[in-house]
Amino acid sequence: MVEALENVYAGWRMKRMRYIADTVDFELEEPTVVTLGKFDGRHRGHQKLLRKMEEVKETLGYATAIFTFSTAPLTLVTGETATVITTSEERRHNMEKMGIDYLVEYPFTDDVRKMDPTVFVKDILVKRMKAKAMVVGPDCSFGYKGAGNAELLEALSGELGFQLFVIEKEKDHRRDISSTYIREELALGNVAKANELLGEPYAIHGVVVHGNHIGGPRLGFPTANIIPPANKRLPKFGVYVSRVLAEGKYYKGVTNIGRKPTINGDNPVGVETFIFDFNGDIYGKMIEVQLLEFDRGEQKFSSLEELKERIEKDKEFALEYFSTVQPCEDLESKVR
Repeated sequence: MVEALENVYAGWRMKRMRYIADTVDFELEEPTVVTLGKFDGRHRGHQKLLRKMEEVKETLGYATAIFTFSTAPLTLVTGETATVITTSEERRHNMEKMGIDYLVEYPFTDDVRKMDPTVFVKDILVKRMKAKAMVVGPDCSFGYKGAGNAELLEALSGELGFQLFVIEKEKDHRRDISSTYIREELALGNVAKANELLGEPYAIHGVVVHGNHIGGPRLGFPTANIIPPANKRLPKFGVYVSRVLAEGKYYKGVTNIGRKPTINGDNPVGVETFIFDFNGDIYGKMIEVQLLEFDRGEQKFSSLEELKERIEKDKEFALEYFSTVQPCEDLESKVR
């Protein structure tokens, strides 16, 4: 499955971005403007940093470069797999779409965890990343126990020959926009709010797989099933209005996320989508499912007939939602 995902994602990728992962043996070949962080979700705060990088590129001619870690630091420290709003593949695809020149996913080893912050700046950001400018938030941290910060970068900028741009946090009223804030909203099923914070729809990507074949033959609602990666942070289980990118075109959809408790058996957590006005064969193909509005929580029905009746209501709910936004390609404006 991992190899299949890699092959499908390869078709999405633009050729201009250089992607470097899981190696310390590299040096970029041109001066860069660098930002560093997890970039989980690419929310409005991240976008603010990326816009500044583009400004620096336009004025000073430096290539844009993002430095992040291939493994979330929390995973190494606690031994527990951290869930993410944006998987590594999704992050890579997003950055390519934005025209970023370099994405470096550095291995987060125990040596890196214990690295002195000044050594981190000199050996990695300046020597390997070729940073001539850096764009960071006021709360950036790096090096052993997160001791490195914007103040240290400012102190080192003259000696090491790079410009520093510290960008204030993007806020939602009085609260900083952060991945933590977005995870909280997803846990409540508030995808509309999460999308507002992200500045774009929350999305799940995956290869369409065969399900239990109940949706079409028995319920009259054929569905596209994808199994999200184990580390993908999913919203509250339930039914959502969705927009689906399949075979290069957007379609309206209704998506169920969860374990399908009405269906007997040990069902894995899945993302099952009914796509309006679509009859294509997309088994084995990559689709993107964007969640737009919460409909209802996951329920166990007493019979398939009762489930069928509820799905009809879910479709009506979705069509009512879509009636306020036309055409489907313009749906992103609803969450901005």
